[in-house]
Amino acid sequence: MAEDIVKVELDGPVALVTLNRPDALNALNRALRAEIVSVFNELAQNKEVRAVVLTGAGRAFTAGIDLKEAGQTGFALGADEDSKSIDMARALRDYPWPIIGAINGFAITGGFELALMCDVLLASEHAKFADTHARVGIVPGWGLSQKLSRMIGISRAKELSFTGNFLDAHTAERWGLVNRVYEADELVPAAMKLAHDMCGSQPDLLKQYKALIDDGYGMNFAAAMKEEVKRSIAHADSVTADAVEEARKQVTARGRDQQE
Repeated sequence: MAEDIVKVELDGPVALVTLNRPDALNALNRALRAEIVSVFNELAQNKEVRAVVLTGAGRAFTAGIDLKEAGQTGFALGADEDSKSIDMARALRDYPWPIIGAINGFAITGGFELALMCDVLLASEHAKFADTHARVGIVPGWGLSQKLSRMIGISRAKELSFTGNFLDAHTAERWGLVNRVYEADELVPAAMKLAHDMCGSQPDLLKQYKALIDDGYGMNFAAAMKEEVKRSIAHADSVTADAVEEARKQVTARGRDQQE
């Protein structure tokens, strides 16, 4: 694992993954994309880790694809042979546990797409999002054209994608792109706390719930409702009354602790 490019720090069941090319605004060159794939594949095999916080070093989450390198290898970034051999989108999509994006600065074009690969987004007050695909003359290949409109509405998504204008953190929060905005030094601690909160859920349920939400999101509503019932019935066969009662007691105790 090339620590110079991606840093991985473990805190119990949570992995903090930091993109570490700050002088290049964490631009996604081939080496960095390959390392991201390697890191997430390794973490998927780590039986102790149940959540990831993904952030960037310096002023950027990531400024997107390294355009100088891409100019030499081609711009079909979701379909070219290089992308197929280093499939960053698939590595994050297949990661079975929650990924929290801690967006510390610029998330531009391919960097915006990487942010949208996360399950939950938190942002620093310095975060800025931009989709400049149309301005630089390439078509997104990692899902931005479809994900963004589903998150913030089609009209707002078109505004961003057709202009290439920047979206600041507080507007991103109002539009529903990010859940919360923090002061810069509070972002990663807040993301780590949220990740630990998620890890307090029953491990099997946490993984199953993520899969259920993601799979249902790709269906129409009626099909997704049927899928929920199907999986609920299948899971119910493994649940005992004693286990439910014990879990209820733990949830009640946690609720009391949070109120104090």
